[in-house]
Amino acid sequence: MPILEHPAYPPATLLCLESLVPCRESQVSMLLSIFGERQQLSFPSIFIYGHTSSGKTYVMKTLLNTLELPHVFVNCVECFTSRILLEEILIQLQNRSETKGASPVPCDTFNDFVRLFKQALVSQNLQDETVYVVLDRAEQLREMEANILPAFLRLQELTDRNVTVILLSEIVWEMFRPNTGCLEPFILYFPDYSIGHLQKILSQNHPPEYSADFYSAYINILLGVFYMVCRDLKELQHLAALNFSKYCEPVVRREAKERDTRKLWKNIEPHLKKAMQTVYLREISSSQWERLQCEEGEPGQIKGLSAHAHVELPYYSKFLLIAAYLASYNPVRTDKRFFLKVKGFFFFLYRNPIFSITVRRVCQSRILLFVSKLISVMFSWLCVISLSVVQKLDLTVQSLAF
Repeated sequence: MPILEHPAYPPATLLCLESLVPCRESQVSMLLSIFGERQQLSFPSIFIYGHTSSGKTYVMKTLLNTLELPHVFVNCVECFTSRILLEEILIQLQNRSETKGASPVPCDTFNDFVRLFKQALVSQNLQDETVYVVLDRAEQLREMEANILPAFLRLQELTDRNVTVILLSEIVWEMFRPNTGCLEPFILYFPDYSIGHLQKILSQNHPPEYSADFYSAYINILLGVFYMVCRDLKELQHLAALNFSKYCEPVVRREAKERDTRKLWKNIEPHLKKAMQTVYLREISSSQWERLQCEEGEPGQIKGLSAHAHVELPYYSKFLLIAAYLASYNPVRTDKRFFLKVKGFFFFLYRNPIFSITVRRVCQSRILLFVSKLISVMFSWLCVISLSVVQKLDLTVQSLAF
């Protein structure tokens, strides 16, 4: 029985969509109810958040492409300035027609973007349909001008068109909300995949030459080893594709059958232990890893890898340690010039000798006051300790006298 139902779309399309987004039926059903029909007025803005590899980007792309809804999909990491971001949205909107390759129009301010956006909707005959502007990695908007995020949340009001802005992020909305206030979006949460969801998703990619039960047993073994240290779907897909050939070796050599789970586990266990030490690392390619798997050696030993996996410190912490070591050799007088970020009027006051003398005198007086208080506290503690020692000595002498 199909889970996704909507009167505006044919059942065959919804059934295809349901097969493409496993374990995300509730979120897709919610989005379908929010979108409504093509001509209906939708929410001005939607905020979707969740951890990495929770299916936000994939579900949104699949939903918009399968239903053939007019949309623009932009990655805010690639468009790292407001001008590049606004121009990319206009370029994608203009290139929806068959005559692609439209020349980019310079867009310096958001007022220009609103004017050009309305012109693009008219040229593409999208006045009567909902246009979706999807901003992936939307947390980068916080690094741009202060008016960008509130303006995108009110884009439907500013353009007077049926436009919905969808923000995809890994952080919660409370870290987005500006101090001056803004239009609150509709918030939708994508939870992490459970072990059952990962089992179902990974089992769909089984090779045609093997049965689904055989590949499902392999995925069960893989998740039993890696689920506690890695829940990233992309990384698990990479590990599953990388180690499956080793899991099949006893079957290929006719040393075991597909149902001999114990023999298959004994064969792949040392190789999974090797892979456990290089989770998330890409120090060698997949072909090099497969070649290393064929070499004989101790199960716990990794040949051919660099020393990154054998050092106690993480990889990037070593760069931080080296940078701190090099910075320690700088003369003290150069710290202000290298690391001081204060410029302008305060920097002038800081460099002014009269101001420096005044600050030095104030600092000296405060230091003397702090030292005097510290000495008084230490003296009081010494008095308390000496009294306790004297009392213990008196008790000891009395006990010896008796």
